[in-house]
Amino acid sequence: MRRLRGESGCRAPRPTEGATCAGPGESWSPSPNSMLRILLSAKASPARLSGLLLIPPVQPCCLGPGKLGNQIFGGGPHAGPMQGLQRLLEQARSPGELLRWLGQNPTKVRPHHYPVALRRLGQLLRTQPQPPPVEQATLQDLSQLIIQNCPSFDIHTIHVCLHLAVLLGFPSDGPLVCALEQERRFRLPPKPPPPPQPVHGGQRLEAALSCPHLLRYPRQHLISSLAEARPEDLTPHVMVLLARHLARHRLREPQLLEAIAHFLVAQEAQLSSKVVQKLVLPFGRLNYLPLEQQFMPCLERILAREAGMTPLATVNILMSLCQLQCLPFRALHFVFSPSFINHISGTPHALIVRRYLSLLDTAVELELPGYRGPRLPRGQQVPIFPQPLITDRARSKYSHKDIVAEGLRQLLGEEKYRQDLTVPPGYCTDFLLCVSSSGAVLPVRTQDPFLPYPPRSCPQGQAAFNPTTRDPAQRVVLMLHERWHFCRDGRVLLGSRALRERHLGLMGYQLLPLPFEELESQRGLAQLKSYLRQKLQTLGLRWGPEGG
Repeated sequence: MRRLRGESGCRAPRPTEGATCAGPGESWSPSPNSMLRILLSAKASPARLSGLLLIPPVQPCCLGPGKLGNQIFGGGPHAGPMQGLQRLLEQARSPGELLRWLGQNPTKVRPHHYPVALRRLGQLLRTQPQPPPVEQATLQDLSQLIIQNCPSFDIHTIHVCLHLAVLLGFPSDGPLVCALEQERRFRLPPKPPPPPQPVHGGQRLEAALSCPHLLRYPRQHLISSLAEARPEDLTPHVMVLLARHLARHRLREPQLLEAIAHFLVAQEAQLSSKVVQKLVLPFGRLNYLPLEQQFMPCLERILAREAGMTPLATVNILMSLCQLQCLPFRALHFVFSPSFINHISGTPHALIVRRYLSLLDTAVELELPGYRGPRLPRGQQVPIFPQPLITDRARSKYSHKDIVAEGLRQLLGEEKYRQDLTVPPGYCTDFLLCVSSSGAVLPVRTQDPFLPYPPRSCPQGQAAFNPTTRDPAQRVVLMLHERWHFCRDGRVLLGSRALRERHLGLMGYQLLPLPFEELESQRGLAQLKSYLRQKLQTLGLRWGPEGG
């Protein structure tokens, strides 16, 4: 009996059902052998091919039950052949059979057939040895074919083909993957813009300080944002950002610094020493003592309250006060006590704390004659700055040090100066000269190029005012004043530079500054040598045959 149309049966489909050969006027498709070589050219490892099995079978897009039944999108007379083609692809037993169905039916292939074929190909290749590679031109032909048809893919097909293309070895920056990725981005809906929100002064200030291009915001912009901010908007986070911005960019702006000092005094009870150390940093670095009368008493109370809980923050606060020459005796008694020194010995930041304590001990030795409390033991002292500062090393190619060194070499000779010499208790000098009592420049002997420390001639704290040592030779230090050694748009030395020059002068070294404006005005080595000769002669120095 004949089976009625639509009646189900168990007969297996013949391999050629639903498959028609390409005829005249139909779109061109590469031959099965060519496509087989193309797909087998992907250097797919077993790990990659196993990933193909994780992609679920792609079902054709259907219109749902209706008058025509479950009809495939774009159905009509071709709905049945397309379903049969998908079944043939899923049941293919070899890559040749799989690609034969694609090559012989170019008009029946739909976008959802590509992931089905690629997934089945991965399953088949996983069970076979590594195939030999084919020429690159063939791979480019396949890529061009998929690139031309990918605009008709839906978003799910694009995602699956992207995943399979990577697993089969197509380069991530190749034209195929780029075209699929571009098509995927084109299908994504644009993100709606966030709704506008009112911006207060504190938020404007925080946005300006958090911008990667901080120097695009002039100081007047920061001042206006600070003036418009409400008191509740000025949080510790905002003020720390402001303090960091001023310190990093060397902005010695009194109005902004006074605002930080006022905030510190007003919020004293709510601020920890870890926050205070960040707020105090720009005052020491920019060598600015605020006019706020309660600034120093407030810091002394905070140090007395939290000195033992955060040793590193305590020492950082004292370092900023040391640059301002405002060291409180009570805090010095605490940090030089044996209990504090023993406490920090086993901490990860023990070396940096000992270095700062050594600098504080030097400041006590040279600047505080009235201090009678405990001091840092000699065995705990370490060199303060054993090498040039980080900013000098980072900007060495912009420095005048090399050309000044060459000028001194030709003017004096290599044996009559020392470059980058670290003198006790650990200050690095740019250039050091030894000068006799008559003004003659002497050869620098390696055993005594620096003055003894602590000074031996005067009581503690008074050594700098009349330095006399057993060695009659004086020491002259040539100090380079580069542009980044000063606060921006000013002639105020940064705190660390001013501290070094102050201590070197107190130890008995004679300082000869070389400003960057004068160095930049010299054209050529001959002019620089003439400039250095005039500078040295102003101190009464002599060299050469007449100087010995």
